[in-house]
Parts: sequence; C-alpha cells; structure tokens
Amino acid sequence: MDERTEDHSHLDELMRQRRETVDAWRAEGVEPYPVGIEVTDALRDVAAAWADRLEPGEETDHEVAVAGRIVLRRGHGKLVFLVLRERGVDLQVMVSLAEVGEQVMAGVDRLDAGDWVTARGRVIRSRRGELSVMAADVAIIAKAVRPLPDKFHGLSDVDTRYRQRYVDLIVTEETRRAFAIRSAVMQALRSELIERDFVEVETPMLHPIPGGAVARPFTTHHNALDVDLYLRIAPELYLKRLIVGGMDRVFELGRVFRNEGLSTRHNPEFTMLETYEAYADHADVMAMTEALVRRAAREATGSEQVTYAGRPVDLGAAFARRPLLDLVREATGEADLAYDADLAEVRALCERHEVHVEAPWGVQKLVVELYEKLVEPTLWDPTFVTEHPVETSPLAHAHRSEPHVTERFELIVAGRELANGFSELADPVDQRARFEAQAAAKAAGDAEAMVVDEDYLRALEYGLPPTGGLGVGIDRLVMLLAGVESIRDVILFPTLRPEAGS
Repeated sequence: MDERTEDHSHLDELMRQRRETVDAWRAEGVEPYPVGIEVTDALRDVAAAWADRLEPGEETDHEVAVAGRIVLRRGHGKLVFLVLRERGVDLQVMVSLAEVGEQVMAGVDRLDAGDWVTARGRVIRSRRGELSVMAADVAIIAKAVRPLPDKFHGLSDVDTRYRQRYVDLIVTEETRRAFAIRSAVMQALRSELIERDFVEVETPMLHPIPGGAVARPFTTHHNALDVDLYLRIAPELYLKRLIVGGMDRVFELGRVFRNEGLSTRHNPEFTMLETYEAYADHADVMAMTEALVRRAAREATGSEQVTYAGRPVDLGAAFARRPLLDLVREATGEADLAYDADLAEVRALCERHEVHVEAPWGVQKLVVELYEKLVEPTLWDPTFVTEHPVETSPLAHAHRSEPHVTERFELIVAGRELANGFSELADPVDQRARFEAQAAAKAAGDAEAMVVDEDYLRALEYGLPPTGGLGVGIDRLVMLLAGVESIRDVILFPTLRPEAGS
C-alpha cells in the first residue's frame, strides 16, 4: 500500500467514525445540525471586553453565550479545553465535569476539531493566563464529518488551497488577513468616493456589443431574444451614458470578464472600480487616484508604507509622472524615437529587443509594446505613465498640446498597472473614426479590438460634457497592500483548470 492509498484509507475510517457519531446523537434525540441557535456574544466582543481586566486564575459572574468552530481540542476525562474560532478570533472554552455534569461531558467527548458548537458560561482567566469561558453547557450545532488538515502543516498544496478555499480560510491566517484587507480596501474606496459626492450605480453585465476596453469577450446566448450577448469587459460606455444623462459623478465597483489566459496577474473574472466625473480632466483624475490609493492603504493596513516582494513601497510620497515615449527612449537608448518614425525602423528596434510584432500594428502600437516589455516591469515606485498614443487609446481625448498622444495615464506600482484613466473623448465624429479604426483592426485579425457602438455614438451626439474617467484594478491593488504575488491569493474562488477526472 503506497502512502497516498494509506492516507485515503485513514481518511475513510475517520469519516466513518464521525458519521457513526452523527447517527448515535440522533438515536439519542440530539440533532447534530440544528437551526435557530441563540448566540448573544461574538468571540471578538468577549475577547475585546475582557482582554486586560482579569488576573491569572481570576473568575467573574459575567455569563456569555458564544459559538464557533473547534480548531483545537486537548484534555479528557474531568477537564477538556476547546479553542473556538469565529471570524478569525480564537477563544478558549474550559469544560469541567464538575460544572457541566456527566451528560454534557459525554457529548463533549464526541466532539472533534472542525465541529461547530455553542458554549454558555462565565468569563474567567485560567491559571495560565488564558482568557476563557468556563462552560455551564456545550452543544453541537454542526458536526464536521471530514477532518481538518493537520494543524502543523495546514494546506501545503497551493492548488488545494484555491480549490478548497473554505478549508484554507479555516487553517491559514495569511489567507484570512488578505481577505480582510480586500474588504477594507473596497469599503475605503466607496467611502472616499461617496464623500466626494459620487453616486454608486449598477450597469448591465450582459452587453449586446463588447466595448469599453480592448479585450476578448466571453460570448453567451439569450434564448428568448435569440441573440448573442457578451459578458462585460468594462462598464465604461454605460457609465458615460449616465454622464450624458446628467448624473455628473458616478462610480461602479463590480466584476468584469475577459476571455484571456490564466497567470499570477490575470483571472478571467476580476473586480474593477470605474469612476466618471463631469468637468474633470486627466490631471484631476490623477490627483483623485493618489487619494484613493492612499486611503485604501491607510484603512486596510494602517500605513501608507507597505512592503511588497521584500521591497518597500512608499504610497505617501507624491507619485511620479513620466511620458510613455520618454521612458521608451531611455530604455532603448533611441533619443530620437518618435510616434511618426519610420515603421520599418521601429519594427527592427522591436526585433532587437525581442518584442513581439504583428503585421497590422503601427508605430504607436509598437512603441507601447516596447514600453510593456522594457519599462513597465522596472517601475517600482508609484508612477503615472502619461501621454499614451492615440492608436492604443480609442476612448481617450487627444492631448491638447502634444501631437499623436492622448490625455491618458496608467498608474504603475511595483511593476504592475493598478489604474488607467484619461480625459474622455466627447467628440462623436472623432469617436466614430476611432471605432472604425478599431473595427478595421478587428477585421485584420486583432481579436481584442473594439467594434462600432452606434448607440454610444448616438449618446455622444446628445453631448458628453468634459469628463475625467478612471479604472482601478481592485485585485492588483489588494495584492500590493496584502503583499501577495498571485491574483489567486486575493480572489476567494479563482478560475482554475478542471480537476483531473471531473
């Protein structure tokens, strides 16, 4: 018998024993999966209220009724110690035969790590100084028939951690911390925007036309209408329709979907924050982006200084601002590189730097490819990369003084794009020309290019006021603040390849 077969046999035996316990309880009239449980005290409230109030061995008459999962059990016979966990807080429950009697203690003897229980009793501090509940009663509320992983090894297999997040959350403190940070980030962003008089809205996730970003969409079919629809790749075009309609400050925080590969930075469904503000431009949006990131850092981690991949990141200092073309010139040593340069020469430059080139791409697109290969991964401190070219920015307003570029920026931190924003293109004639150029690129084989959205163009014809827009990748922001290097560590249930045999 090999080790895996032996482990599986052992697991089967443990689960058989626990199912027999369930049957025994029911035969005695005890329901191991009851409903309608009364819990008057959260573990965290008990821990906070009594943290510094009792000396070792001191007891009180204050009675509480708590609940939680047993994560540790020790002792037997006349005294048993149970450590309960609820929402990441642990609290010890002491069960003494003298306090609970033989019937309750017999039930406690059947309890295992992983079981959910309620405990009613007095708050005390043990002789060893452990804040505890001296139980007067303990009752099962959910029997775990599958045992938890060994507490010393946890979930060592990364793939299992992602597939069985429910177990990962039980046994891995770092996982619970990452998702507490995620929750705090989303709350901080919402609060900042609401304080700035933005209105939170919801727009469709099923789109008749994929738009708002350069990406490959997921396709589905609506049977009643007999039409193909697309999971949204961005809410942008719907949010700007609301600006046209007079809702002058709007934001949406929700899922978007892009039919792309899996990596440590990419998941096919992820969370975006998009904001649109009438009368603002890209400079206003950059200032707001700094404020949003700093507030998220403060409220999620307590500091504007964080550590990522072992290196410090200062989110409190002013973010640098650098034009994209200048960065590429420095990286390549080509001081005269320009967006109207000879196409053949720029292709040759790409080949020298082993940058992928496709036939339909013009000079502007090639410069962006050089930037993404040679520059973006090297930008560690927060940097707004500005003045993206028109060819790769189909929804951004042309720069008011610089030719060939737009009033667009990307925020790069620790070598990764966290945000993208720009002064929005409001001219319906210019927008149509950009859409048609994108459609031509799609016809030439670019699967991620946009198509012409006639209804959005009609909305622009009613008048879009000067507007600044922003998109923030929530998952990547949380990765930075939590100090994790895979997007799967900040998405509760990431997309994974099917399990073998499933």
